[in-house]
Amino acid sequence: QIDALVVREADEFDPRVALLVVFAAGDGAGEPFLAVKTVARAKNDVRALTAVERGPEARTRWDPASATEARPFAAVLGCSDARAPAEFVFDVGLGDLFVIRVAGNIVAPSQVGSIEFAVDAFQVPLVVVMGHTRCGAISAAARHLQRGEPPATDSVLRITARIRPIIDPVLSTPGLTDPLRAAMRANVLASVAQLRHGSRLIEELVQKDRLCVIGAEYELETGRVRFFEHDAD
Repeated sequence: QIDALVVREADEFDPRVALLVVFAAGDGAGEPFLAVKTVARAKNDVRALTAVERGPEARTRWDPASATEARPFAAVLGCSDARAPAEFVFDVGLGDLFVIRVAGNIVAPSQVGSIEFAVDAFQVPLVVVMGHTRCGAISAAARHLQRGEPPATDSVLRITARIRPIIDPVLSTPGLTDPLRAAMRANVLASVAQLRHGSRLIEELVQKDRLCVIGAEYELETGRVRFFEHDAD
């Protein structure tokens, strides 16, 4: 039920999520980075502190140290859209995030395996599924449902086929102000649920409170990221 969606402010979140919340709220300098340092120090998260204290310019330059060791402090499953690269959205640099990008931020076996690798190899404490407004994959799935217009190729159809059953009941809900945005959010929440419960490793770590898996939306129109979760999950 989309009416059970809860969009939360940064201070209501687990500190692991707050690390990215303040990144997303900032413009590359100033108080948001002080907030990250505070949260990171409270958790003694050296990886996050290192990411912050290098400064915005250093984080975007090639660094020979990144060739020898990767120490991401979060994993992001995002869309392939050219307007929504996670490193730019969260203003972080090489080696800071473990990023998987696929059209529609869908969850298929390769995405589950990639997240499992990040969790197992790097012990990342946070996984974010990030959708975005004006998502082409959501629009393509909606056109197929509403107008009977299938995607141009079978390969794209395999992607939208995973999205259609998720967004169909949302698009059929009367009175929605922005049906496509509601559909995008529902798709993100479905991917969050699939990751939480479709992997024994991920599910066990979530139950032990060693891993947080949460949804987010990137608003192309404003550059803001909103994090949300479903009350029932």
